[in-house]
Amino acid sequence: MTARDVTAAGATPKPTGRADESVERVLVVAPEPFYEDRGTPIAVREVLNVLSEREISVDLLTYPIGEPVDLAGLRTFRIPNPFGIRSVPIGFSLRKLLLDAFMVLPLRRRLRTTRYSCIHAVEEATFLAAVLRRRDPIPLIYDMQSSLPEQLSLMPVFRGRFAQRMLRACERWLLRNVDLVVCSTGLADYVRRIEPQRPVCEWRYAGHDVEVFPEEVDLLRKQLRIGPTTRIVVYCGTFEGYQGLPTLVDSIPLVKRELPDTVFVLVGATGHTSRPLERALSRASVGNDVRVVPRQPREQIPKYLAMADVVVSPRHEGANLPLKIFDYMAAGKPIVAIDTPSHRSVLDDDCAILVDATPEALARGIVSVLRDPERAERIGKRARCLAHSGFGSTPFVDFVVDLHRRAETRDPRP
Repeated sequence: MTARDVTAAGATPKPTGRADESVERVLVVAPEPFYEDRGTPIAVREVLNVLSEREISVDLLTYPIGEPVDLAGLRTFRIPNPFGIRSVPIGFSLRKLLLDAFMVLPLRRRLRTTRYSCIHAVEEATFLAAVLRRRDPIPLIYDMQSSLPEQLSLMPVFRGRFAQRMLRACERWLLRNVDLVVCSTGLADYVRRIEPQRPVCEWRYAGHDVEVFPEEVDLLRKQLRIGPTTRIVVYCGTFEGYQGLPTLVDSIPLVKRELPDTVFVLVGATGHTSRPLERALSRASVGNDVRVVPRQPREQIPKYLAMADVVVSPRHEGANLPLKIFDYMAAGKPIVAIDTPSHRSVLDDDCAILVDATPEALARGIVSVLRDPERAERIGKRARCLAHSGFGSTPFVDFVVDLHRRAETRDPRP
């Protein structure tokens, strides 16, 4: 069984033979629903945008789920879907495991029929690429969005000592069998501890910074039934358990006690993730003070951030930085976040309020910003300045181009 091959232009590539001998291409392997507005698919699309803009031809091998993406030089190959899977939740699942299994033969076919200058493999797909490329040692980039043992430790079956030991052994093997690691912000030190000799760098994404007009914000307030002078605390992201939303929910009554005219807007609800949150909101008796908004297309997120007086990141699990932080910074809004190494990898006390992982500390941080507008503006401006100077579109383009140059030439120097 072969992959369903679909190009951006709608044509079908040649099914046999060594294709594109005269044009070297990059192969991106993304075991994700693509495209969907959530963490890793957003990150993959940012990379594809850069490669397309720089006229680098790319083949994308991905799941048979998601919206099509039309970019110059991009051909999309989707793996088979014999079980008719329509959605894949974030994290490990049986559906993801099944789709990963059906990625083996299409990946093998890609490597046998097309000449690639580099493989950019995301997360667990790097295992497949590392094994299948052995007969033709194409440079391999491991796009490490999270630590595999850490991610799977959230499930009881993988939490035991033996399972974790096996997972860490697999991770160590993988790090020894790639040419370059590019990881989520906050994971580089972890990689260096496991495999000190492996070249590693961290992603520095450009925040999604677009102009939002005041009338758009006013309309959004009306749609959410929020008064023109009401203070607004915004969270944007997934509602998965590791995001720390229970801590945020428990902080709401404490904030309301100090500042009654405050509303919390939580953006990113999906069917299976919103139910635990709704139960938590019911227990906390704060339903009237919270607006739960379904997951939004990424281009809509700047409106919610522009409406905010404070943006929050209550996540206190995981060594990787939440992608939302880059958008928060680009929006120029004061950030209140849990004080973790992953948040500290980008934020500091000059551009954010970093607090302990308790509802009381989170509430104090939010209240302190809402009561001091001058401080809030100062922190927001510093965050935005850092986002533009260090994580803007030009540094990101340079980073992606240099990343692939280093892999293709096997040059460890940035």
